[in-house]
Amino acid sequence: MTQLNLDKSYWSNRYRACETGWDIGSISTPLKAYIDQLPESAKNSRILIPGAGNAYEAEYLWQQGFRHVFVADIAAEPLENLQNRIPDFPKKQLLETDFFHLNGSFDLVIEQTFFCALHPNLRMDYARKMHEIIVPGGKLTGVLFNAPMNSDRPPFGGHADEYRRYFDPYFRYRHFSPCYNSIQPRQGNELFICLERF
Repeated sequence: MTQLNLDKSYWSNRYRACETGWDIGSISTPLKAYIDQLPESAKNSRILIPGAGNAYEAEYLWQQGFRHVFVADIAAEPLENLQNRIPDFPKKQLLETDFFHLNGSFDLVIEQTFFCALHPNLRMDYARKMHEIIVPGGKLTGVLFNAPMNSDRPPFGGHADEYRRYFDPYFRYRHFSPCYNSIQPRQGNELFICLERF
């Protein structure tokens, strides 16, 4: 079986062909609930959304007054889509790059369907890179699929016990349990995480 090359061209082609089955058209309910409970002081936080796709989470944060939101994606198309929806979103905060080449430091990283888009052999590298770019005491928060999914193409699935092996060396667990507020098609298949960087 030929392994897919999940590079810039692959993802750009998916957007151009409107093959974006992961895109629910709005912020996911677990992340909206998380953002809604953030204190006013969090609006000064540097927030990264990697592999952001159409970045509805960034749009929602922006609408709520968060101004230090950075959106990263390997493909240009979703970044352009966000810019079209929010013309005043700073271009310097739209990062067209490979996640593993990112520099900078962040107080909060929001995970939404990026982890499952990476080939599973990159998962330990993902955890290591998150530890590198999140400040001590900062958080990695979001949703992971907690189901088998696919083994040969995105979205790649997995389970909580597997994920803990990647995160154990780098994070303490503030929350790591099945989502109670997933959207209907994903109910029972999502894990909500809030991990604090050592």
